Amino acid sequence: MFKLKLLAFKYWQKLKIANYWLWAQAVFILLALLRLLPAKAAIRFSAWVARKIGPLSSRHKVATRNLANAYPEKSPQEIEEIALEMWDSMARLLAEYVFLDAIFDFDPDAKEKGLIEVEGEEIFRRLLDEKKPHIFFTAHTGNFELLPICAATFGLNVTALFRPPNNPFIARKVLKARRTNMGHLVPSKAGAAWSLAAVLGQDDNVGMLVDQKFARGVPSTFFNLPVKTNPLLAKLARQYDCDVYPARCIRLPGGRYRLELSEAMELPRDANGQVDIAATAQLLNDTVEGWVREYPGQWMWFHKRWG
Repeated sequence: MFKLKLLAFKYWQKLKIANYWLWAQAVFILLALLRLLPAKAAIRFSAWVARKIGPLSSRHKVATRNLANAYPEKSPQEIEEIALEMWDSMARLLAEYVFLDAIFDFDPDAKEKGLIEVEGEEIFRRLLDEKKPHIFFTAHTGNFELLPICAATFGLNVTALFRPPNNPFIARKVLKARRTNMGHLVPSKAGAAWSLAAVLGQDDNVGMLVDQKFARGVPSTFFNLPVKTNPLLAKLARQYDCDVYPARCIRLPGGRYRLELSEAMELPRDANGQVDIAATAQLLNDTVEGWVREYPGQWMWFHKRWG
């Protein structure tokens, strides 16, 4: 019986890998076809396709359920409209991977605006002269991938923590692209905390996405619903006594983007004067929630944040 179970498990694993491979090839073919088009046309086409196909996927049900729970006051039609805008934004994000060099045209010394505008230039310039570590955090909103590229434009080196896709074939491709365009990366897995700690210990900078599900996280709330939040950022900020800066990307009309870097947050402290882990986790959630409420269609609602 044990041998039969072992054989069944191995067979299932092979089927799973084969399925990953097939999906990866489909994605790679799609990206290759997009490269045949001009950047703006390819991005618009991807968004159009996603608005048609997205609602047919199982993830659409996850998105609309999350939206209904987060916005109990909204009608089903309003929920559906936000979900469609989300598919539009997520498809643009996928296509933008292919055209990062064409999209990111920001020049701090340019007299005319391009596709990218930046708020907080003075903060970027000031941090470059500070000989101490910093932590930047953002969320899955807009094209968040542009943020570390922007930091590099000002000479800031940022090591980003990221969660690789579940598909190992796509994960390798994405990792290769991100290494090329976005500096140093630390995959979110065992040992990641030590890697980030080493970066901060060398007075360098770390970037983190803070809106992901973390089963072993700190109990907190998001849209007044219970969630678990990764305490890593708070723990690192407490250990290295470093400033924490919110950063986000907003999609603008006409295929443009605004990157915003805000001043350092005042982190809550406990009775001993140390960074309060639970309160800081909640502060991060509250900050991201504010961003999402402002532009709900630009956040990744199909992510099982509450599940």
